[in-house]
Parts: sequence; structure tokens; C-alpha cells
Amino acid sequence: MKREKKVLLAIVVSLLFVTAFSASVYAGVSVGIGINIPAYSFAAPPQLVVIPGTYAYFAPDADVDIVFYHGYWYRPYEGRWYRARGYNGPWGYIAPARVPRVLIELPPDYRHVYAGHERIHYGDFHKNWRRWEKDRYWERNEGWREGRHGDRREERGEGRGERHEGHGERGGRY
Repeated sequence: MKREKKVLLAIVVSLLFVTAFSASVYAGVSVGIGINIPAYSFAAPPQLVVIPGTYAYFAPDADVDIVFYHGYWYRPYEGRWYRARGYNGPWGYIAPARVPRVLIELPPDYRHVYAGHERIHYGDFHKNWRRWEKDRYWERNEGWREGRHGDRREERGEGRGERHEGHGERGGRY
């Protein structure tokens, strides 16, 4: 009986020792590498603007560059690119070769040039972006092709006293 107690005690002590040792090893291994990108978080789903000539969308109310393209959100920061599945991240670094060319070739001032264009509510965007790409939806929009979509004053002829054919009311969001 004494021998069984000693064996049982030895096993318990061994398990405690192994558990304590593995916990300290794990703590040493769990050092993470942080991504040095400032946090940015939308309080509510962002409104978006499609960038003419592309199927890339940006959030005009954000203080940082956040662009949606083909199912991912992209964010350039200090010469590097980060990608996420959601507009609030989490962001992961991606190699330059994996950044879609259309994003690299965006005009440097796209946020300012297109910020006043028609905004798309996130719910409409989220529900439709795949279909819009598949059906080449934006390509049927002359303003999108010419880089001036959503300028309602121009479409109504305000300031010039004229109205362009085909630029009337569209019967819904385009």
C-alpha cells in the first residue's frame, strides 16, 4: 500500500512538474509580432463610392485610405499594403506582388477627386457588389466610364442651362 502511494505521489509530482515546465515554455513562445498599422474603426458600416473606371470602392468619410476590391478591404500604410475581410480589420500584411494592380494604379488624389460622388449605402453595396462585377454593372454607366459618375448637378445640367440625353433619373441607385 505504501509503495502504491509513493508511485501515485511520484506520478502526481511528475505531472505537476511537466505542466509547470510546459506553461513556462509556452509563455516564452507566445511572443507575437505586431503589425504597426494605426487602428481605425468605423462606428457604423461605411458609405462607399465606386472609383470610376474600376470596381474598387472607397470610404470617403474615413480619415485613412481604405479600399474594397474583389472581396477584400485594402489599406496602404507607409509604403506597405494590408488586407482584411472586413472594413474594421483585422489587417494582415500582404506582399507587394499580391496587391491588385488596379489599387496600385489608383490616382494619388482619388479620395479628393471622387469624394463628392454619389455614395452607396453599405447595405446596398454588400448585397450587390458581386452581381455588379459579374454583370459589369458600372460599365453601363457613362459617367463611370468617363470618371464623373454621381455628379448630380452636371447630370441635371445645373450651371450650364442644358440637359444631356440619357442622364435623367435612373429609377434607383446605380
